[in-house]
Amino acid sequence: MNPVRRRRLFFVLLIVAAAAIATTLIVLALERNVAYLYTPAEVLRGEAGERARFRLGGMVEKGSFRREAGSLEAHFRVTDGDAQLPVVYDRILPDLFREGQAVVATGTMKDGVFVAENVLAKHDESYMPKELSDKMGTAHQKHDVQTPAEPEARGQGPGAREEPEQGQAVLPDAPASSL
Repeated sequence: MNPVRRRRLFFVLLIVAAAAIATTLIVLALERNVAYLYTPAEVLRGEAGERARFRLGGMVEKGSFRREAGSLEAHFRVTDGDAQLPVVYDRILPDLFREGQAVVATGTMKDGVFVAENVLAKHDESYMPKELSDKMGTAHQKHDVQTPAEPEARGQGPGAREEPEQGQAVLPDAPASSL
């Protein structure tokens, strides 16, 4: 092999090795920052493993909230219908945080208690993160919990209109004062 080819081959191998190292470092950094969503039952079954940081999703159990006098430290339990997991949070809770509402907390497990770094509360009647909605839907089916149907699904939502009969003229909506 002549020196020019050897130099080119060495250069190509060096670029491939550098790209492999860079890809490995990027994947490791992304893995470290990913926080997977688990329900209390999954955490207690050990599915969360020994992950340093993960998200816990479920409903704040009614009657479980308590706060130490003169402290921001809040204690409550998150449930998915199958299991409850105690949570401790030492910052200001979101305004919409309530018992019986959906919550997603990011944090770590310590001595059987989930220590939350961040707590997100459900912000309106219809919002719930898709991952949590799917997992809670499974729990609702398992426990035969009835859930109300979405208004749009029943044709009663804000965009629902009655279909005109055949031959009937369709007029745009007009304010009552123009009659």
